[in-house]
Amino acid sequence: MSILMLALWLAAPATCEGLASLKLPDATITLAQSVPAGTFTLPATVATRTVSLSNLPAFCRVAATLKPTNDSDIKIEVWLPQSGWNGKFQAVGNGGWAGVITYTSGTGGIENGMAEALKRGYATSSTDTGHAGNTASGLLGHPEKVTDYDYRAVHEMTLTAKKVIAGFYGRGPDLSYFNGCSTGGRQALKEAQTFYEDYDGIIAGAPAADVAHMAAGRLWVAHATLKDPASYIPPSKYPMIHEAVMKSCDAADGLKDGLIDDPRQCHFDPSALVCTDPNGSCLTGPQAAAAQKIMSPVVNPRTGKQIFPRLEPGTELEWGRQASGPEPYYTSLERLRYVIFKDPKWDWRSFDFDRDVTRIESIDKGNATDPNLKSFVSRGGKLLMYHGWADQSIAPTATIKYYDSVVSAMGGPQSTANWLRLFMLPGMNHCGGGEGPNAFDAIGTLEQWVEKGKAPDQILASHRTNGKVDRTRPLCPYPQVAKFKGSGSVDDATNFTCKAP
Repeated sequence: MSILMLALWLAAPATCEGLASLKLPDATITLAQSVPAGTFTLPATVATRTVSLSNLPAFCRVAATLKPTNDSDIKIEVWLPQSGWNGKFQAVGNGGWAGVITYTSGTGGIENGMAEALKRGYATSSTDTGHAGNTASGLLGHPEKVTDYDYRAVHEMTLTAKKVIAGFYGRGPDLSYFNGCSTGGRQALKEAQTFYEDYDGIIAGAPAADVAHMAAGRLWVAHATLKDPASYIPPSKYPMIHEAVMKSCDAADGLKDGLIDDPRQCHFDPSALVCTDPNGSCLTGPQAAAAQKIMSPVVNPRTGKQIFPRLEPGTELEWGRQASGPEPYYTSLERLRYVIFKDPKWDWRSFDFDRDVTRIESIDKGNATDPNLKSFVSRGGKLLMYHGWADQSIAPTATIKYYDSVVSAMGGPQSTANWLRLFMLPGMNHCGGGEGPNAFDAIGTLEQWVEKGKAPDQILASHRTNGKVDRTRPLCPYPQVAKFKGSGSVDDATNFTCKAP
């Protein structure tokens, strides 16, 4: 066979089932199956979720196991539209400790699952990051698996997925995007920082970028509410605290609309809610002190230096994720037990915010906080970041801190505005949900930016109640905020404009 004939043969599109024989380095294809339109059902491991995927188009489903090291066991899936492929690739990130393929969006609102990507015509991929189950327990004593979870699995998935795409269509993708929130947001930033050739456009939502200090931040909340039973705040009191916070801070931005545009300007004092009846609609002294601690930055008790930002005012309805116990929020607790202290029985109550933070900093290699994105930018990459101001899981100003560090390191706002934008969402919880507008077309916005050069000067976001849109609002590139024009409904985005604060 001539070299030309060989090249044509290698570039010829394959049948779906034929991909089972595709030879890949450090990878074994375990499934290559045509899925007719409307027939896909979630695997039993995730089928408890009340999600219907009966509206998916026909696609080729490929599963593979990747072993970049002897201790690696990375599972991935690649979905390939049988017709109507848009010529592009979209990988999707994970949440928490991963341990499962991200088949569909976890929260609604902002679409970032394989199903949503497939419906847009993308070839798409996801990984379990190298272990099974949303837990770190299987990583104890397996440093290579920790590395797979922290960053390697996503990169290896990306390389393999592009080879599978080329094997099926006879050519690779014209453009590649990554879309993730939370753990997926950290994965997104790590790709931009380290594996900058993987993607042309990246969406990083509510990134768990500073995992080392975030773990200390979550223990800060647990120490405030769970160490001493007298400090425990019953979840039934969260609405009362939230109502008081909103009454104090809602109008501080000049508009009383049920949202706090910038919670950094809110300085609510929970001691105003103290009374003597522990069962009443008020707080005891220890409960008020615990609430004040939640609303305060994490600090080193010896030096006073800030370790991690606070949960912002406006998050009170969702404090239960970190403050209701009986143990601290599991993602950080497990990182401390299985990755840092390497002891499944380690007692979180013993954590020292001076000594142990130093230990975390010296051991934990999972952060994605490098502000040097020169290589990503030199390839024309675009980075769209977003974070909800009412995020109950990851302090939103941690993302602002990272954004500011990138702007400073990369030449200032004028130099970064053409490839980096951050959007802060008033009233949005972690990766979606909440009282504020929390749904917007992130990937569509990124497509316009990467493919047509239209940088997003604002993004339309909406809020739904019982499936019906009841509020829209423009999202503005930080540090701009949406300002009311002075007339019309506060629930209509057309009555707002983006302005500097």
